[in-house]
Amino acid sequence: MEQERSKQEGWREKKRRETLLRITDSALKLFASDGYEATTLDAIAEAAGISRRTFFYYFTSKEEILAAWQKGLPEAFRVAALAERTDQPPLDIVRNAHLKLMAGFDAAQAMMIDRILRSNEQLRASNQSKYLQMEQTTFEVLRDILPEISPRKARIVAMTSVGALRLAIDTWAEEHGEKPIADYVTEAFNDLRTGLSER
Repeated sequence: MEQERSKQEGWREKKRRETLLRITDSALKLFASDGYEATTLDAIAEAAGISRRTFFYYFTSKEEILAAWQKGLPEAFRVAALAERTDQPPLDIVRNAHLKLMAGFDAAQAMMIDRILRSNEQLRASNQSKYLQMEQTTFEVLRDILPEISPRKARIVAMTSVGALRLAIDTWAEEHGEKPIADYVTEAFNDLRTGLSER
């Protein structure tokens, strides 16, 4: 009986996650094709194959959808970092985890999302909080996989690596994606390594 209840709860949670992902993916595609302002909540619900009522069970606004997408990034980074070899320098672990994530990015969609996030004050503030979450996640994952690293060093790597990531994304956006985003990330981390090794 207990096992059956647990299995049912697991199935419900899986279905909830799948629906959440479907809504987010549908919204991002509509934002890309129709524009953020022109996309309605009804259109998102229809594209996701759910009712308006079901949509409001998950989200109340388009801003919340973007926030949910951003919240997923630190967790995706954590998974990628945990899969890295631990015999590398901490900065390499962090860089390689980011490069893994970049490999799965749809460049056009990522550029569109970046433009949306810069389009108004509320979304810009939400974008800044994403980097703070990424910094905390980086610190935590380094402490998890490298027990010998000091909290101070883990914090320094977390702060500087997120700074390098922000610089890479900003440069990529300013140059309208002239090169793959992974190239900008690699360059920023190389510059960081050079800067840290110079006196």
